[in-house]
Amino acid sequence: MSESPDISTSDAFLRAKLEALAEFAAGAGHEINNPVATIVGRAELLLKGETNPERRQALLTIGAQALRIRDMIGDLMVFARPPKPEPQPLNLASVVDDVLLKLGETLRAKSLSVVRQGEPSVPIQADPVQLRVVISNLLLNSANASAVGGSIEIECSNREADSRRWAVLTLHDRGAGLSAIEREHLFDPFFSGRQAGRGLGFGLCKCWRIVEMHGGRIDCESSAEKGTTFRVTWPTVG
Repeated sequence: MSESPDISTSDAFLRAKLEALAEFAAGAGHEINNPVATIVGRAELLLKGETNPERRQALLTIGAQALRIRDMIGDLMVFARPPKPEPQPLNLASVVDDVLLKLGETLRAKSLSVVRQGEPSVPIQADPVQLRVVISNLLLNSANASAVGGSIEIECSNREADSRRWAVLTLHDRGAGLSAIEREHLFDPFFSGRQAGRGLGFGLCKCWRIVEMHGGRIDCESSAEKGTTFRVTWPTVG
C-alpha cells in the first residue's frame, strides 16, 4: 500500500511535535477560554434587552466569533491529545449511510447528488464516534469543493493487502482540485486552502489523526482535470 502523503519525518520527531502542541493547547486553552466565556456571556446578556436590529446582529456576531475561538482551541487539543479510541465491530457502509442522512440538509443546500456504491457489508474495527468524525469531515470537505449541482461519489469496499484485511472508504469530488502547496500541507493544523471554496482547516488534520490512531492510512489524489479523491484504508474485523 502507498505511504500516506503527510508523513515525512520520523515517528519520534512527530510524537515530540504533537506533545509540544498538546502542551501549548493546554496552556492556551486555559488562558483564552476564560476571557472568551466572559465575552460570550456579556454578549448574551446585552442581547436580552436589545431591540435595535443592527446592534442585535453585531452582538450575535461577537458571540459567534468568540465561540469560534473556543472551538479552535478545542480542535487543537483534540488533534494533539485525542481521546483514546474505543474500537468495536461496525459496518462501514451502514455508518456512511447514517452520516449521509445527518448531513442531508447541507448537501441539498448545494443541490449536490451523492452516489454511494460498493459492497453492502464492509466490516471495520473503529470507535463509532471517531469514525463518524472522519466520514463527516471528508464529506463536508468534498461538498465545499463541489460546485452547486455537482456530485460526490462514495465507495465502501473490502481489500486484502500485506496479508491483512482492510476496509476502504473512497470519496471523489469533481472540484477544481488541489494546488501543489495545498497537497503538501493537506493535513497540517490551521492550514486553510480556499481554492474553489475548499476549506482545509482542522477537519482534515483531525481525520488524519483519528485514522492514524486506528492503525490506518489516508491518501489523497488530486488534479484540476479529475477533481480530488480521498482514500481511507482502515483495519477490518478479524
